[in-house]
Amino acid sequence: MWKFWKPQTETADWLVVGLGNPGAEYADTRHNVGYMVIDQLEGPEGLEGVVRMKPSTYMNSSGEDVAPRARKLGVPPERIIVCHDELDLPAGTVRIKRGGNENGHNGLKSITEHLGTRDYLRVRIGIGRPPQGTTVVDWVLSPVEGDISGQIALAAEAVRLITADGLAKAQNEIHSR
Repeated sequence: MWKFWKPQTETADWLVVGLGNPGAEYADTRHNVGYMVIDQLEGPEGLEGVVRMKPSTYMNSSGEDVAPRARKLGVPPERIIVCHDELDLPAGTVRIKRGGNENGHNGLKSITEHLGTRDYLRVRIGIGRPPQGTTVVDWVLSPVEGDISGQIALAAEAVRLITADGLAKAQNEIHSR
């Protein structure tokens, strides 16, 4: 039986990146909420002109995968959306911004280094700060507590709004919730 192979898209309007760590041991951790958003975006409705990716590298080397893929697709940094965990936002919160500091997030640092700019879009998924006595590393690599499906769905909606209506409209809609 023949199987037909369809080549991957050579160009795209947007590149949506979900940050996380590969492997089953990290699947349900706070650091992998970006991967969870990509999974949410894999639904049947699709996104026209949008390539979604989960870097195959570990979080701290994300830029090694993201920058070459963006170049290959012809997507400029201002049309790259990175979905990531954010310590500086309370759990349950989703915020959108363009550029800015990486605030110690090694995945963002790697992407900035490899793109040569901070001028990409970010869907920030709040995970809150660790409780006293817990290190940041232990916190981000520990499993999420409770049901975060609503937060992941909101982050996926943020991506859809950015690609359809632009940053400002998406911010107004998402930040009002």
